[in-house]
Amino acid sequence: MSLAVAIQMDPIESINIDADSTFVLALEAQARGHLLYHYLPRDLVLREGRVCANARKLVVRREKGRHADLGPFERIDLAVMDVVLMRQDPPVDMAYITATHLLEHVHPKTLVVNDPVSVRNAPEKLFVTHFDGVMPPTLITSNWDEVRAFRAAHADIILKPLFGNGGAGVFHVRPGDENFNALLELFTQFYREPIMVQRYVPEVRAGDKRIILIDGEPVGAINRVPAEGESRSNMHVGGQPEKTTLTKREREICEAIGPALKARGLLFTGIDVIGGYLTEINVTSPTGLQEINRFDGVKLEARIWDAIEKKKGRA
Repeated sequence: MSLAVAIQMDPIESINIDADSTFVLALEAQARGHLLYHYLPRDLVLREGRVCANARKLVVRREKGRHADLGPFERIDLAVMDVVLMRQDPPVDMAYITATHLLEHVHPKTLVVNDPVSVRNAPEKLFVTHFDGVMPPTLITSNWDEVRAFRAAHADIILKPLFGNGGAGVFHVRPGDENFNALLELFTQFYREPIMVQRYVPEVRAGDKRIILIDGEPVGAINRVPAEGESRSNMHVGGQPEKTTLTKREREICEAIGPALKARGLLFTGIDVIGGYLTEINVTSPTGLQEINRFDGVKLEARIWDAIEKKKGRA
């Protein structure tokens, strides 16, 4: 029996079909006979207790320039959908938070992946702080005296916005860097939230490992090596993916956090590990499926759909 699947994401017309994880999730769903709809977050509508979306039927193919056919707009009631994939990219701003509140009206009767309440309650940099012994020395504060004291203790630090994404606004502040005070002023000007400060982990030069977990279980990983002169390993800023396997320490981290992910309905997550330290738990729109598939000869999107179908009782 096929499922009716609504995909909430950014415009599908502009994605890179060789890297986008949502694209292969859609391909796999289509191959299984599921009916696909596509809509943008701004197309959500709550009226008289019903959550609808102005959506279009979607057909996908792995053909550059012709990878998506979209039908005419139609109003769909999300309560009659079987699955909603919440896959728009961060930042997690108030528009993002509002979308989780709207989808909460239909979940879990309509299975929202990931659970919108848990997406809202598990900010990617803050959620990590609930697990002991997995992070590098970390400070979260708006108090600049605290930041200065942390820098005095650790010398080599990373400054990052608490709700940033994709490596935006991440600064490596080395000992003696004269830009430190100017950076604090910059953060004060552009962000109302506290900032995250971490001891710099030099092992990042050997790579930042993205590990994919499905229902709390690790299923694959890639190592992302930063470009020369960069402290960020995000692939869109030049990080190069490499084949990798999990170390004993990384498996211990997955065992520590996996049960909490499963219990919260965070079915598809991606964690970032540098030098044996967990730095983020990505719950909004994790990426990395296609890179792992190519390196390991697997099809992780099939395992994700196996898990979804099991939850819907139709495996």
